[in-house]
Amino acid sequence: MNESDLRRLISNVKRGRLSRRGFIQRMAAVGIAAPFANQILSLSGVAMAATPFTYKPTKRGGGGTLKLLWWQAPTLLNPHFATGTKDQDGSRIFYEPLAGWDAEGNLVPQLAAEIPSLENGGVAKDGKSVTWKLKKGVKWHDGQPFTADDVVFNWEYASNPATAAVTSGSYTYNKAIKVDDYTVRVEFNRPTPFWADPFVGALGMLIPKHIFAPFIGAKAHAAPANLKPVGTGPFKFKDFRPGEYVSAVINTDYHEPNKPYFDALEMKGGGDATSAARAVLETGEYDYAWNLQVEWRILQQFEKAGKGAIQLVSSANVEHIQLNNTDPNKVVDGERSSIKTKHPTLTDPAVRKALSLLIDKKAVQDYIYGPEAVATPNYINAPPRDYSKNTHWEFNVAKANEILDKAGYKKGSDGIRAKDGHKLKYVFQTSINGPRQKNQEIVKQACAKAGIAIDIKAIPATVFFSSDLGNPDTYPKFYADLQMYTTGSNVPDPWQWMKSFVSTEAAQKSNNWEGRNITRWNNAEYDKIYAEAGAEMDPIKHTAMLIKLNDLVVDNVAVIPELHRQNVSATAKNLVVHLSGWEDDMWDVASWYRNA
Repeated sequence: MNESDLRRLISNVKRGRLSRRGFIQRMAAVGIAAPFANQILSLSGVAMAATPFTYKPTKRGGGGTLKLLWWQAPTLLNPHFATGTKDQDGSRIFYEPLAGWDAEGNLVPQLAAEIPSLENGGVAKDGKSVTWKLKKGVKWHDGQPFTADDVVFNWEYASNPATAAVTSGSYTYNKAIKVDDYTVRVEFNRPTPFWADPFVGALGMLIPKHIFAPFIGAKAHAAPANLKPVGTGPFKFKDFRPGEYVSAVINTDYHEPNKPYFDALEMKGGGDATSAARAVLETGEYDYAWNLQVEWRILQQFEKAGKGAIQLVSSANVEHIQLNNTDPNKVVDGERSSIKTKHPTLTDPAVRKALSLLIDKKAVQDYIYGPEAVATPNYINAPPRDYSKNTHWEFNVAKANEILDKAGYKKGSDGIRAKDGHKLKYVFQTSINGPRQKNQEIVKQACAKAGIAIDIKAIPATVFFSSDLGNPDTYPKFYADLQMYTTGSNVPDPWQWMKSFVSTEAAQKSNNWEGRNITRWNNAEYDKIYAEAGAEMDPIKHTAMLIKLNDLVVDNVAVIPELHRQNVSATAKNLVVHLSGWEDDMWDVASWYRNA
């Protein structure tokens, strides 16, 4: 489909000659997924239409306790410091954004009264502002009213450099202005095609001004409410033990009628993904288990017990290996992996290319993940419109050896290659998890055949994904040569997510390691195109820029994408859940219920 054909179809939707569903079906026929098709319509002035979700309960409460099992337990409950999905999930029990994303990539109002659009005047035609109307009558858990002052405060809080919020990237290129008590206008410093970033989704959860105002900036990490949340969500805080459990009780004053169904919620942490899957699918001790990175054959075996069901939800998640551009073994001004250092070998393009040829992605897919994941050359894997067809991957030990030979890396008596006194010997770290340790072993064996030595390091998930600033083994600090985990865009436009490779976003001591660029990769061309893409209003050109960003990451081996992963979870047989691959699992827990 060429550009003129696409614009003709959009025009037909606007004129009523083609339905939204018909447009989405035609897009699907040429490989454009529903979320991106919806985004194209939104940017072209056609309002989003949320996918209906049937909620059967006719009264609030009465459902007993919802028992959740998160094998990586939350370590804090402030969404602005949630460096891992587990902390976002724990926070989402209590906090809400203005809107969330359903499975089809449509915006669903949460604290907003309606979704802004060109049609209702909420989205400016020049792309430089969006106006949100807030839902009236919403109360914080302590009874205080939710107003525009709270929304503006969250912008002030997250955009303050001293706060060092992990959400800062969503708030540094815009300004929130109070229009009246229930209206907020977000003004962008440039035309912004993807206006649904600040105050939306997992990174848009809102905290109360009257609780957090004394703790803005440098005092932010000292706020007691970081561990005792006061939100607007369907459940109120009861107790929290970081790394172990979260407990909550029903919010009887919740702003949605007949919700929530459950009287209480318990989120248990710890253990591992396999035991979590067993506790729902085989023994029925829990209602829901999250992020089941478990071998497919084992999940199927558990499911045969009949107590629960495996849930697969399409997502943008990519399991990938990161290469450290800085030196984790050198200390500069009291900081390891400092941007003032350069990795002695991993900054060599030859070494990076050789490593990319030593990852047997097909073996990892076939022998570990099965239908849960598919091997990929790309960092951006969804929506399909943004998937690059310019890249490819191959597993080729002989070619890797040839590249290293030409680059001057010679094998020593120990079989390990070296050049200028620097050995190709690396620490490869990830979280403790059965599939990941098997993955590490596959990589280690292949690297050994090319004269690269790998020391495997497995870190407890509660440590690796911790938000503890004093912990040396968290993934944002990256005190190793290589590391592996899953990440992905939680909105249908991956532009904001691709900030992960912008040079000014390098995670470092000065920003409490909450910058999004964990690898500390630096590429001037990438920075330039990223900035231009953020201001490109034409969705076709915007997509072309995203593909170019992906290609730069892949071609320069900034990271090595391995697998495009689905979200895998487990539910009790009678539990009805509302999940979205663009959101954290708790995004609409208010709508969960049991079938009789």
